Amino acid sequence: MTQPTYLKSDNPRVPEARCPFRHCVDVQTRFSDIDMLGHINNNTYLTFMDLGKIQYFSAINGGKMNVSDVRAVVVHVSCDFYEPAFFQEPLQVWSTITHVGTRSFTIEQRVINALTLSTKCIGTTVLAGFDPATQTGAPLDEQWIASAAAYEQRDLVSVDRQ
Repeated sequence: MTQPTYLKSDNPRVPEARCPFRHCVDVQTRFSDIDMLGHINNNTYLTFMDLGKIQYFSAINGGKMNVSDVRAVVVHVSCDFYEPAFFQEPLQVWSTITHVGTRSFTIEQRVINALTLSTKCIGTTVLAGFDPATQTGAPLDEQWIASAAAYEQRDLVSVDRQ
């Protein structure tokens, strides 16, 4: 776990973070991640953020990742791009939970340049509770939310929890 940061940006278009980020993972670009202009392809950012989510969930779970530990499925993904990234640019994905309801939670992720701290994009993923046995939606696992709150060192449960 790293020191909490709000990842302040010099770019006025980048919104301020509402929650501190404690989790960070370095990502490596591959030749196939680059478009004809030498930029990292926009789809690649989603792959970077998926890697970040896996590492984040593992950190919440004490360094172990078991697919059954996160009883939730992705129901929404969005990404806003602020500046291009290039091959061999040192990139990191920072992750934090920004909202927890009774049946879903939201993760915000930022891909940044590790040296300049410039924000390349901000992704938001909403995950909904899911019961694999019944193949239906379900309330979130309270124990997992408690583990996430302990990792983040803050209360994650919203007052308006629905």
